[in-house]
Amino acid sequence: MEFRAWFQCINGCSGRYELTEIIYRCPDCGELLEVQHDMDLLKKRSGDEWKATFVERYRANDWPYGSSVWGKKELVCPNVDNSNVVSTFEGGTNLFWAERLGKQWGLDDLWIKQCGMAHTGSFKDLGMTVLVSMVKQMIAGGKNIRAVACASTGDTSAALAAYCAVAGIPAIVFLPKDKVSLTQLIQPITHGVLTLSLDTDFDGCMKLVQKLCAEDEIYLANSMNSLRIEGQKTISFELVQQLNWEVPDFVIVPGGNLGNVSALGKGFQMLHDLGIISKLPRLVCAQAERANPLYRSFKTGFKEFNPIQAETTLASAIQIGDPVSVKKAMRVLQAFDGIVEEASESELANAAGRANRTGLLCCPHTAVALAVTEKLAGRGVFKPSDKVVVISTANGLKFTDFLTKYHLNELEGVESEFPFSAIELPADYNRVRDTIMQNIGA
Repeated sequence: MEFRAWFQCINGCSGRYELTEIIYRCPDCGELLEVQHDMDLLKKRSGDEWKATFVERYRANDWPYGSSVWGKKELVCPNVDNSNVVSTFEGGTNLFWAERLGKQWGLDDLWIKQCGMAHTGSFKDLGMTVLVSMVKQMIAGGKNIRAVACASTGDTSAALAAYCAVAGIPAIVFLPKDKVSLTQLIQPITHGVLTLSLDTDFDGCMKLVQKLCAEDEIYLANSMNSLRIEGQKTISFELVQQLNWEVPDFVIVPGGNLGNVSALGKGFQMLHDLGIISKLPRLVCAQAERANPLYRSFKTGFKEFNPIQAETTLASAIQIGDPVSVKKAMRVLQAFDGIVEEASESELANAAGRANRTGLLCCPHTAVALAVTEKLAGRGVFKPSDKVVVISTANGLKFTDFLTKYHLNELEGVESEFPFSAIELPADYNRVRDTIMQNIGA
């Protein structure tokens, strides 16, 4: 079958635009675009047929279908030729049963979707493979794209840098100075892409990159480009496949620029429309208290939304006061009986401390989602038997400074509840044995 997709306005304006067209907003109303699929054509296959296809392709070596994104190519981006796919076989990340942590919160069925177990250490790879593949397709078709650019708080820049390096396409990343971890900063640098460290915050970087990309020669890679959302929505696909096609009762995701909550909703809705799943989960968007414009809007029933100046937060990747995908996110949350909750700096830091004692290794953004999960569990929002999934967005190894300061009790305004440190001893057997016995309760 000749599956196809196109850009269309989220407000339903009549225009349709090819995915190879360089366009980010609706020419009629100025709103964001989204990728629409020919659902009538997709529905010609039954839900069971789609399931069988996805299972057959999962982690196989048949290019490019072994990627957990491109294994769902027909539902993601059928317009790209396989020869132009740029992939690191992304996706297929671990779904971790957090049994010990769940029991501490009165939850029998808590899972952590570890999207940070990825090529560049974050979920951003899922969207970037689609966007960079489409850029390669456009260049092959004669489009004059000199480079791809993004504003980033770290993880987006790493993904863009890696995928453009794989494809041999120039990339430009805008980073807010002194607001990303050294590990995140070194990723685009080591891939040899043009890296600009700007004396502003993410919102300031975003304004500059949008202005730069108003010229067609530089292509925009931020999540206002809905090609990114198409890849990120496969988190929903993976979740239900890993749970043997059972739908979670709740999915909790950190929210900054709000592309991810939009993507999750879109993915679940698509599976439902195709008969692959029979119900929808409730979605929860978790925001840092210091960067919480969506939470403030949620408290008014989404009747109004006002951008804010985000304050400095340990969860730097979601330190965003004027999120680009806010309207998409609000619509998804309303459709999914969604919840928005916030976490303070102390709550998120200690959520990471607690979770890591049970075998996880959390980035501060995942910690925001965990802190919100703990709050909602304490309020009785979840039943003990509910299947609850937290989306872990990045690898904790990218944030060792945060983890080190937590255990040294050096995070400003945070009293570490679960600090731990190495014990320095002379190389004396009796001292070593006595110390071990004291500490293991013998």
